[in-house]
Amino acid sequence: MDTIRSVLVPIHREGHKFIAIFVAVTVVLFLIAEPLGWLGVVLTLWCTYFFRDPPRVTPVAENLLIAPADGVVQMIERAVPPEELGMGTDPRQRISIFMNVFDVHVNRSPVDGTVTATAYRPGSFLNAALDKASVDNERQALKIRLNNGKEIAVVQIAGLVARRILCDAREGRELKAGERFGMIRFGSRVDVYLDEGMVPLVIVGQRTIGGETVIAEDNSTAQPRVGEVR
Repeated sequence: MDTIRSVLVPIHREGHKFIAIFVAVTVVLFLIAEPLGWLGVVLTLWCTYFFRDPPRVTPVAENLLIAPADGVVQMIERAVPPEELGMGTDPRQRISIFMNVFDVHVNRSPVDGTVTATAYRPGSFLNAALDKASVDNERQALKIRLNNGKEIAVVQIAGLVARRILCDAREGRELKAGERFGMIRFGSRVDVYLDEGMVPLVIVGQRTIGGETVIAEDNSTAQPRVGEVR
């Protein structure tokens, strides 16, 4: 039963129209030539897989920050938040999570808090794994105020093949940690800018599960973690 549930997961509503298009194209390909039809079947299955939206079990604690996306931690470094959010020019610790075309692309809030600002900026579609993608690429940014008054930024960044950022969060919306707020289609990145006193608990190269993996802790006395491939 668990195996079936792991395969037959809910599909994000954004995917329904794309799956329908892929199915229609597959039918046409079968009418043209059977081998092309089977290629269409494979692509339709991939499209369905891409838009999956599985439930997640989110750790509940006010001092924890949860991964906003499935993917690999690409960078952990200090950087200035997007200027359009008005969070100042002081660099903050930034955790960047890169999503490839096989990852779940539904994005979730890292914390309990209130959205105090949103900002969209058009841009390029460079490889999201590049550092300059955080500056040059199309992006959607959120500023979230935690219950203790601290603020973080969550930035959805379009990638090389991503062409649509979806964000349901609006100014004034209250989010729970692990709650869905948007998605990015077809490969991308999500950056989280931490406030002072928040310590990363992940390392570069580590894979995260959106809505489940703890990526940082507030008011932590722990030192930034190190790791090695084993």
